[in-house]
Amino acid sequence: MSDLMDSGEENIIDESLNEALSRRYLAYALSTITSRALPDVRDGLKPVQRRILYAMRELKLNPDAAYRKCAKVVGDVMGNYHPHGDSAIYDTMVRLAQSFSVRYPLVDGQGNFGNIDGDSAAAMRYTESRMTEAAKLLLDGLDENAVDFRDTYDERDKEPVILPAAYPNLLANGSTGIAVGMATSIPPHNAAELIDACLILVDNKNATVDELLEVMPGPDFPTGGILVEPKDNIREAYATGRGSFRTRAKWHMEELGRGTWQIVVTEIPFQVQKGKLIERLAELIDGKKVPLLGDVRDESAEDIRVVLEPKSKTVDPDMLMESLFKLSDLENRFSLNLNVLDRGVPKVMNLKQVLQAYLTHRKEVIVRIAQHRLDKTLARIEVLEGYLVAFLNLDEVIRIIREEDHPKAELMATFSLTENQAEAILNMRLRSLRKLEEMEIRGEHAELEKKRDSLQALIASDRRQWTEVAKGLKAAREVFAPETELGRRRSAFGDAPETDLDAVMEALITREPITVVLSKLGWIRALKGHQSDLSSTKFKEGDELHLSVQMETTDKLILMSSDGRAFTLGGDKLPSGRGQGEPIRFQIELEEDVDIIDMFKLMPDRKRFMASTGGYGFICPEGELSSARKAGKACVSTSEGNMLMSCKVAEGDLVAVVGENRKLLIFDVADLPEMPKGKGVKLQNYKDGGLADAMVFKSEDGFAVTDGAGRQRTFPDWRDWLGKRAAAGRMAPRGFPRNGTFSG
Repeated sequence: MSDLMDSGEENIIDESLNEALSRRYLAYALSTITSRALPDVRDGLKPVQRRILYAMRELKLNPDAAYRKCAKVVGDVMGNYHPHGDSAIYDTMVRLAQSFSVRYPLVDGQGNFGNIDGDSAAAMRYTESRMTEAAKLLLDGLDENAVDFRDTYDERDKEPVILPAAYPNLLANGSTGIAVGMATSIPPHNAAELIDACLILVDNKNATVDELLEVMPGPDFPTGGILVEPKDNIREAYATGRGSFRTRAKWHMEELGRGTWQIVVTEIPFQVQKGKLIERLAELIDGKKVPLLGDVRDESAEDIRVVLEPKSKTVDPDMLMESLFKLSDLENRFSLNLNVLDRGVPKVMNLKQVLQAYLTHRKEVIVRIAQHRLDKTLARIEVLEGYLVAFLNLDEVIRIIREEDHPKAELMATFSLTENQAEAILNMRLRSLRKLEEMEIRGEHAELEKKRDSLQALIASDRRQWTEVAKGLKAAREVFAPETELGRRRSAFGDAPETDLDAVMEALITREPITVVLSKLGWIRALKGHQSDLSSTKFKEGDELHLSVQMETTDKLILMSSDGRAFTLGGDKLPSGRGQGEPIRFQIELEEDVDIIDMFKLMPDRKRFMASTGGYGFICPEGELSSARKAGKACVSTSEGNMLMSCKVAEGDLVAVVGENRKLLIFDVADLPEMPKGKGVKLQNYKDGGLADAMVFKSEDGFAVTDGAGRQRTFPDWRDWLGKRAAAGRMAPRGFPRNGTFSG
């Protein structure tokens, strides 16, 4: 027992918990960033992707080879290079084979590798694979010391640190990943366009991002779609390395005869699962959130064909699609975050920096391959020169080999040969002693000397190296030529149509008549239909009707508060009339000491006469009252004791005001200023009290008020009260309502 305790004490490390956790978490974070989540700017691959391609190369799964079981590839990758779970490796392999997930598939799959509906691939024991031409281009040069190799995790083998990458795969296929404290999101692009941009940089290192965008205008998603992001935004994204691209589905209208039609969606945004998209559209129909859409059908086979049927043939197709773009993944955004590993260091780069980093890598690859070929050429020249010595001194060479105990050393001493030359002579076959063979050796020697001179010139010349880089890029471009099915641009560019957003929002609302009721205690609800008689409407005990208005669910409701603010509520957002409704203060920020004095349907072309208890007023366009803020919009300037008293419709040429002193004044409405907000001008002068009521009326209709019994009372001699604005006025005529207001 004591031995165990002693052994345990030896393993105890006296260390602060904070330091221990910090060090271990930092190690985990660095591992995630450099070995899992972020791609390398040079070949655009993450370690698992790189290891899959290298393992397939070692298995000789070239594009023209027979397919092999994916389980074999996954097993080799996991056992030799990537000590992680087989599911992570196979999932990566499946994605590299999906033509709708990567722009240029690196794995040629045979079997069920999933589909755009979101269905998963078959198990690895059922599927087979081999490399594509695009993958082979990434690997070309590994046999010629193009890149460094390092030990595998168990130090039993070697694996490439990076791939030679004959084309800029980082931008061609894009990448996404989430590390610790950082992420990357790179959309796919057209490889031929990228190579053209690279060639511009080879010719002119000072080329700007704008010049690059002339040949590489933006992303090229494997699923197509329409890029509707403004060009200025695209340019800013590529100049900074951060931004986003707005993509819409591609659609067209099909005529069905007799005025009927349907919309057919043929391309959907990148990384949108068609199955979930259709499910979402069906939910919108069931929830009556898109009244313009009648039905959705999936008629896809190998190509996408999603059919959208309008509710009626009178529906505007553009309005229907705008509403669907707003509510579904028929439109989405793909973010750009060019966060990549540059020589093991994570950094955000712009378009030019990414392409320059790739070109620098390609130049290094070209030089390393040239040096490798030069070394092999020099070694062969060395051997051939030894052969020529042997042919010139054939009899002596034969004698030394037959008679000397140590022929290798004797050959080296006699003819000043190197060890490699002597070894090659000793290994020479007798048939090579023909005269014809000597001529062939001399010819090969001459050819190799030319090759040596060319390689040495390449290694010594920066200009020749860049020429060789350009030559390699042009050769790779032939594989991705725009004329081929693989290389053609799939995503088009367009502009989102100028559509009235309010009209789109209105199209999303089912148009139904309602009657909005507000009680004295501030409870609001929307009764179905237009109801003129509200006498049977029930309220909470001690509550009663305060205001009501007839409107439709697509209309906007304006509520005016006594402190001069205007609140806007959508007719479709009001609580149902089945119960007692809900307090208005749940929907707007209304203080306890502030009341709602008026409520009406918003009609932007109409004007309102704003009047406060202090006797000030002005004409306000009704459209200025609309606001999306829960706190409302301040329209009438009020102070302590001076509150908004009236905001009636301003239809007429005369204004009538009556004070609490029962003095009446009528003046021309033209004397009032028209303004969106403010205090206004003096309406009537008072010694004591304030304004009791105000209204606008037409002179041809005459001046009339409503008495306490609800009867209309006219005053033929109303002109006797005409005067100038801000005058004191005269006592109201006999028969004027006792409460001193125009409405009795």
